[in-house]
Amino acid sequence: MTELLALPAHDGWTDWLSGRVDGLLDTARGLLDRLKDGTDRMSDEVLELWNDADIALRGAGSVAGLLSEVHPDAEVRELAEDLTQRVSRVLTERGLDRELFAVVDATDADGLDAGASRVRTEVLRDFRRGGVDLDDDARERLKAISERLTVLDQDFSRAIRDDVRSIRVPVGDLDGLPQDWIDAHPADAEGLVTVTTDYPDIIPFRTFATNAAARRELSTVNLLRGWPGNDDVLHELFDLRHEYATMLGYDDWPSYDADVKMVGSSAAIGDFIVKVAAAAEDSGLRDRDVLLRRRQLDEPDARTIDASCTSYYSELVRREKYDVDAQEVRRYFDFGRVRQGLLDVTGRLFGLRYVEVTDAPVWHDDVTAYDVLADGAVIGRIYLDLHPRDGKFKHAAQFDLVGGITGRQLPEGALVCNFSRGLVEHSDVVTLFHEFGHLVHHVLGGDQKWARFSGVATEWDFVEAPSQMLEEWAWDADALRTFAVDEDGEPIPRELVARMRAGDDFGKGLWVRTQIFYTAVSYELHRDRPADLTERVRELQQRYDMNAYLDGTHFQDSFGHLGGYSSAYYTYLWSLVIAKDLFGAFDPANLLDPAVSHAYRDRILKPGGSQDAADLVADFLGRPFSFDAFADWLERT
Repeated sequence: MTELLALPAHDGWTDWLSGRVDGLLDTARGLLDRLKDGTDRMSDEVLELWNDADIALRGAGSVAGLLSEVHPDAEVRELAEDLTQRVSRVLTERGLDRELFAVVDATDADGLDAGASRVRTEVLRDFRRGGVDLDDDARERLKAISERLTVLDQDFSRAIRDDVRSIRVPVGDLDGLPQDWIDAHPADAEGLVTVTTDYPDIIPFRTFATNAAARRELSTVNLLRGWPGNDDVLHELFDLRHEYATMLGYDDWPSYDADVKMVGSSAAIGDFIVKVAAAAEDSGLRDRDVLLRRRQLDEPDARTIDASCTSYYSELVRREKYDVDAQEVRRYFDFGRVRQGLLDVTGRLFGLRYVEVTDAPVWHDDVTAYDVLADGAVIGRIYLDLHPRDGKFKHAAQFDLVGGITGRQLPEGALVCNFSRGLVEHSDVVTLFHEFGHLVHHVLGGDQKWARFSGVATEWDFVEAPSQMLEEWAWDADALRTFAVDEDGEPIPRELVARMRAGDDFGKGLWVRTQIFYTAVSYELHRDRPADLTERVRELQQRYDMNAYLDGTHFQDSFGHLGGYSSAYYTYLWSLVIAKDLFGAFDPANLLDPAVSHAYRDRILKPGGSQDAADLVADFLGRPFSFDAFADWLERT
């Protein structure tokens, strides 16, 4: 019988969380002990016991991981971090347990069904990648490294989450900003307005504020978040990851990490960086020169563009060259309507219905719960936590809460973002669609027998592709007009959407080169572990990015992907190559055609991780994926 997780009421979170996680850990330990008790079992029975323990461990890690990032009570967040460390210790101990390895290794692959056989293969691979076959001293060292890495990752993330910086500017420095934004930021007793590095402040400010010095000041403090403490954290993180990888026979951490991804090797990441950088060079230079010439109309002595002016001058170019005024556009995007529109569009695309659960306990009043229905039956639950607050995760991401298991538990997940409550930029709409793509993948892929294949469980360099492809519906006039209306109820004009699309084509070469810069930072800092991280980041920015380095900043210390994604930020562009290819299967004149979207749902999303990503894509497209669609998109102006 499937069931949904019962969260606690407003009080009682600490007891509930401790009881939930400790209970699941006790269950997992008991199941793993049963595996080692010497009783003869059939191979499929061994793997099913392993799966039962996996369900418990993943459940414990998911709930602790989510609440460590979103709960408004610092005591609960700290408890969740501690519980996450406990889960990590059990996972590490499991991966180094020779008795467990022997039990799984003794199973007979013959006679297993495809799912069980895939589990067996991947579990044995995980054991070997965890160092189970090394001597006792080496295994103890690997265990210590794993536990320390969990703490460092938490320290790194917490420093970014808690370090909200700000500037104070005179009211006159708000020139150019939307009136509703100005109204929401009254001056203090000294006549100054506080502008923070949180998304609802920094994105509009850098896009619309005419005062270049104020934009530069805000951009600079934004790139100082986490500094200087996170530099020390990163040095230790990189060194320990390198030690871990080399103890297992790999040249470096990127080699270890890439071995189980689509890319396959560290060298292939380097080749991919070079290939994409070359493909985007001409369009990136063209975009940069357009922005620089526009900046020079205001500042004749300017010789570069940087993070403080790219958004501002991109907006000006789109307004002047493409007749797209972001402040005109944002009139159509009231966030309440956008949220409902997202549910309506994705419901129509994938044959789903979302029913708000008004009495569902949640961790904050901002959070809304929905049951997800298909063919009249509940198939999961989602939580939308979409506005900023103190102590909350600062970016946008999907978090698992419960992994779906066929006939046992329904998938549950949370969308965690930081949007304004009123009018939002169209870029926010795109971000919302992107992140919701992960959530839909988690729910639709949650009808699995095996925990390790449930939801977004494919290779790490594929998981962004479905979410990147869903962004396309945030650019489709038919989809937008179902929810993008002004205060008089008039839907966004089709010709405006067409101009927005044309304007969006401007700047993508510049954007791709910036993404390659981030990719190179992720890759090279892990591969080379330079003594001076800031200097290497500055060099990489000069080599790949079309934006100049902002003097005195330390980007790496607030680059949160260096934690979870480690050396694999390349996955965003790798997945985008696949997403552009997948999108080619849809009719751009009828993106809501259920024949294609349901085939995509059934062949890409529903299988979860039960098949290799390349095989899923080939099944949907009728051929292997290629670079061609991405290259064509990059060259289209």
